[in-house]
Amino acid sequence: MDLLYEFKSTLLTVLPPTFWDVVDIAVLSYLIYKLIAFMRETRAGGLMKGVIVLIAVYAIAAGTEMKALSFILENAFDVGLLAIIILFQPELRRSLERVGHSRFSKLPILSGQDQSELAKKWSDAIDAICDACEDLSATTTGALIVIERETKLGEQIENGTVMNAIPSKEVFGNIFYPKTPLHDGAVIMRDGMILAAACFLPKPQNEELINKALGSRHRAAIGMSENSDAIVVVVSEETGAISIAENGELTRGYSRDTLKKTLRTKLLPEKTKEKNKEKPVRNGEKPPKTGLFGTKR
Repeated sequence: MDLLYEFKSTLLTVLPPTFWDVVDIAVLSYLIYKLIAFMRETRAGGLMKGVIVLIAVYAIAAGTEMKALSFILENAFDVGLLAIIILFQPELRRSLERVGHSRFSKLPILSGQDQSELAKKWSDAIDAICDACEDLSATTTGALIVIERETKLGEQIENGTVMNAIPSKEVFGNIFYPKTPLHDGAVIMRDGMILAAACFLPKPQNEELINKALGSRHRAAIGMSENSDAIVVVVSEETGAISIAENGELTRGYSRDTLKKTLRTKLLPEKTKEKNKEKPVRNGEKPPKTGLFGTKR
């Protein structure tokens, strides 16, 4: 009876629900949904099953008065939160980074700088990347190009060679030529410039699940895209196929045109893309001679 009375009293305190009660429930439901999705998409799901098994064993041990086992499990649960943080550290880090780059907090790629000037740099850089990838693909020369976005890649830049070079297909060709000192590693680009070359990238989190047919470049590209919001362009030295890694996923089979379209969609702001669209020509008018950013191409 006391339990029913307490439940009734608690129920009356929350009825009728206020606006903030609804918000509270909605936020809690969303967090639970994201937690379940997080566990399903990572190894956290298997580890969570192990935790549930330990809780069940502890309940049985406590109910049957198995003192030794209960004592061990009690002490294990005392440090359980710290252990979970340590075990899930890569997944938690990646999830927090995604929260920081969500639509609610994401800043535009061109923030803090002159938009038109930086847009011009990225447009030229995209053309250079596509031209270089087309040539490298034709000669089956391996390449790995990392395009930095919100997440800064200082750790990877430090282990490479800083260049601060203007991108062109000739520069990319010289970097990735097999007999040059800089070919073994990745190029990292920032603000439309080649910032560094010969950079080593992190391994993917679940390397054992990746297709064994993929080489070290593709694996490094997947690992980099898992640890940041970077776009990674890969050219296979076996087949010459062009691929893109983003958010831990690898898509393959790009041509020069599809690669250019994808990079422009992801790197250039909407305003810039709208300016590049050709205006309709009225009767008696000559078509405009200016192309991208007012320059003839």
